[in-house]
Amino acid sequence: MIRRLDHVYYWVSDMDRAVTFYGDVVGLRLARREGPSWAMFEAGSDVRLALHGAVEGRPIETGGATAVFRVDDLDAARADLEVKGVRFDERVGEVEGYARFASFFDPDGNRVQIIEYASRDRGE
Repeated sequence: MIRRLDHVYYWVSDMDRAVTFYGDVVGLRLARREGPSWAMFEAGSDVRLALHGAVEGRPIETGGATAVFRVDDLDAARADLEVKGVRFDERVGEVEGYARFASFFDPDGNRVQIIEYASRDRGE
């Protein structure tokens, strides 16, 4: 039986660049690294974000799942990431009375989001 979400991973073409992005720019703690083929970050309580290095002869797959990170202040988090060179979609999405969110992209074009819930009891 399914117990819980363990991790989400993205394909990346340059592991060093991707590890720098998710560690230094996004601010996740690197938990494990296996050279150019795999890296795993702690992304909250028992959830991990992983990076899978490119496999020769196989194109990088982007556009699948989207990792969404909770923030307390969407505008402040977005401003902090933009100062670090992160490219965002222009639009900030909103589900009235529930949450606001913004999408950005990692160096390989994978979509990532930040979300701010309207109240602390939402999205738990």
